[in-house]
Amino acid sequence: MSHPPMVRLILARHAEAEGTREFRFNGSSDVALTEHGTRQALLLADALPSFGIAAVYTSPLRRALATAEAIATKVRVPVQVAPDLREQSYGSWERLTAEEARLRDPKRFAAWTTRTNIAPPAGESLIMLRRRVVASVAGIAERHPGETVAVVSHVGPVKVMLCAALGLPLSGVRRIWSDPASYCVVDWRIADDGTQRSVVRAVNVTSHLAEPPRWLSLR
Repeated sequence: MSHPPMVRLILARHAEAEGTREFRFNGSSDVALTEHGTRQALLLADALPSFGIAAVYTSPLRRALATAEAIATKVRVPVQVAPDLREQSYGSWERLTAEEARLRDPKRFAAWTTRTNIAPPAGESLIMLRRRVVASVAGIAERHPGETVAVVSHVGPVKVMLCAALGLPLSGVRRIWSDPASYCVVDWRIADDGTQRSVVRAVNVTSHLAEPPRWLSLR
């Protein structure tokens, strides 16, 4: 039986943006990269040409778009915007830190941290996020059989894609991290019977950046 061609996905998180260092829920807020983030985006772009990237897709939010443009310039392909790659909406918690959101809405916050079907007020749940992100990436993969594609997005979409590729329950996103300007490598294939056959090759690669990730100093 023949197998459909594998698509290699380079899942990149955007570089440092306003509020990233404070771990703010930027969500659907259209914040820009910091000066440091702009430098990170260039370092990320320098790390990817050896993959032979044939296409670059991005979230429409400025921080992802700027990161994608750096990559696309390096690999000499156009940027294609995919609206469903945008970050999870945090509703009324947008731009808050986790502690600020907890203090504002303690019961809702406690439920949100343990249940994937609970959304921030006027925001999106993890289930809603996964539905649109996985569908978007699956559509991208169908358009690029046998090719390598860079998908530039946000921490939430990267984590739900890793859960999908690994066959993990959605609650697994809380055990995965993705640093700014990092990338993951996933070989994505949908078999003839409709089942997903994916292999995760690399997770949260940051060796191309000029500084160690912040979590190395956290205890």
